[in-house]
Amino acid sequence: MKKPEKIVIGIDPGTATLGFAVVKGSSKKPIILDYGVITTKASAVQEMPSRILELANDLQEIITKFQPTSAIVEDLFFFKNAKTVISVAQSRGMILYILAKNGITIESLTPLQIKQAITGYGRATKQEMQEMVKRIYALDEIPKPDDAADSLAMAWLGL
Repeated sequence: MKKPEKIVIGIDPGTATLGFAVVKGSSKKPIILDYGVITTKASAVQEMPSRILELANDLQEIITKFQPTSAIVEDLFFFKNAKTVISVAQSRGMILYILAKNGITIESLTPLQIKQAITGYGRATKQEMQEMVKRIYALDEIPKPDDAADSLAMAWLGL
């Protein structure tokens, strides 16, 4: 009996921009199935509950399409802005719920752990991270935006 193929989703939580990447293969030969960002608009018209619902619906569509078996989700770290950390925490809670509801194995990593694993240095810059992600996936260009590149790094760590 053939073992089911491992498909990993990497997620960078946010309410305005949520990064995602879906990959398969191995750490030596990773294959990108899809990556990008889910965005919502911050305005008085779209309050937080409807933004969270929009993110959840879009994330569920990605999960339904690609059927990932495991997930790496960026863990919260200290923010200078308390308002930002609260909205990111709300997004992260929704992400964990959607993943658990779909029976996906979840691992959380801090930005420091991700940078350490990708570049060998926990205080690596965004540019250093993006260059390593480009190399890992043998891409012609650095993946954009930052949230999507970070998600590709996380997904690779799950392979």
